Amino acid sequence: MTEETLNTPGIEIPPDIKGAVTVTSLDRIYNWSRRNSLWPMMFGLACCAIEMICAAASRYDISRFGMEVMRPSPRQSDVMIISGTVTKKMVPQIVRLYNQMPEPKYVLSMGACANGGGPFKEGYNVVPGIDRFLPVDIYIPGCPPTPQALLNGLIELQKKVDGESIKTARWYQKGSLEAIPVPVLGPDLMDPRQFDDISRLSRIKANELLEGKAEAADDSPGETT
Repeated sequence: MTEETLNTPGIEIPPDIKGAVTVTSLDRIYNWSRRNSLWPMMFGLACCAIEMICAAASRYDISRFGMEVMRPSPRQSDVMIISGTVTKKMVPQIVRLYNQMPEPKYVLSMGACANGGGPFKEGYNVVPGIDRFLPVDIYIPGCPPTPQALLNGLIELQKKVDGESIKTARWYQKGSLEAIPVPVLGPDLMDPRQFDDISRLSRIKANELLEGKAEAADDSPGETT
């Protein structure tokens, strides 16, 4: 953030003390420090991860944005980049990692597969969009997106951080933040919050099948000797 954007607009500072004095707000200085030190989590899912690796190399150099410190632990990460195809087998692990990240945390959905399933949308084992399970902040289109597209997505994330306020940020509100329930992989992905409904509907369906078999047995002709 430049000196002009760090200073509060409309407040004139005398030229002789401009290099030593800055008049700003708590939100602006707080967001300025966060936007330039967003640490992504070090993990990738598919071919989009190769483009993410290229963005971190010397040609594109995301260290210009303070984002080169990719952390192998979710406890030290600020940004989760969903880079590639999300299968149903991986969703529980992704949600668990997201829950382990400290607030404030952000999610970038990188590529057509993470955004909406991509060419595998109709597949039996692919999730049609990670936003069905995690709150996505920035969507990056492409199959796969180029490193430049990822950099643009990171710049958009910085703009979003600039617009946040301590007064309205969810991680500064009263009460604890609830973790996202980790989906359970059975015949399909199941939300733990829906277990009671699934159990109730299963019992109703089982009773209907038993009643149908009993009626069929009563209607069948008896054996004759």
